[in-house]
Amino acid sequence: MTDAIDAVGIGKVFYPRAGVSELLRGRLRRPPVQALEDVSFRVAAGEVLCLMGPNGAGKSTLLRILAGLLAPSAGRARVLDADLAAPGQDFRRRVAFVVGEERSFHWPLTGHQNLAFFGALHGHAAGPARTQASALLDRVGLAAAADRLFSTYSRGMRQRLALARGLLGAPEVILLDEPTLGLDPQGARDLRRFLRDEVIHGAGRTAVIGTNDPAEARALGDRVLFLDQGQTRGEVPPDRIEAELGL
Repeated sequence: MTDAIDAVGIGKVFYPRAGVSELLRGRLRRPPVQALEDVSFRVAAGEVLCLMGPNGAGKSTLLRILAGLLAPSAGRARVLDADLAAPGQDFRRRVAFVVGEERSFHWPLTGHQNLAFFGALHGHAAGPARTQASALLDRVGLAAAADRLFSTYSRGMRQRLALARGLLGAPEVILLDEPTLGLDPQGARDLRRFLRDEVIHGAGRTAVIGTNDPAEARALGDRVLFLDQGQTRGEVPPDRIEAELGL
């Protein structure tokens, strides 16, 4: 089985802008923050890797690097044989990044209008974009709410719409950052089942999922990689999560 993702020695340093107190002292930036340090791993095609760790461990930063949204400060990464230093437009269609708390949808538009808008950004003509939007809304269980304003959507509905948007390019790899964040237990179970059966395994996709929830990692993952303070701290199968965490 070939590797869909190959990351070697990934590091990321942020240089935060100075606040008022630092500027008054003549400093333009705060001390650098080492978000990731020497992170290496591989993900086979069709495999699901869960990233676990406390808040600030570097999960979201690593996912954004794999999505081509952040450049690493050190190391290298390839996703579907694409060099993330210059991912290109084709990469955007083949790799989707979905966050659990989505804020970029347009609140005065309907779910269907939102999805058609982002379909147009993917390069689809108006007619095909509307047709694809309808098909994807049906696939994620939002067909009955297609003409409702996004502002009236529940958190679970918004996360399903974010998934639909992530599927616009028919991606081969999907990167999910806390996909069930803020959902009630039943909503989280339903969304995990949909992710597992329809979005990931049912479509033969490769996935990397950032989560703090052992139940989510057990439900979705083939392997679990632990991050802490930007470094890898071990790797276990999902049924060994509690033992690794001392729960």
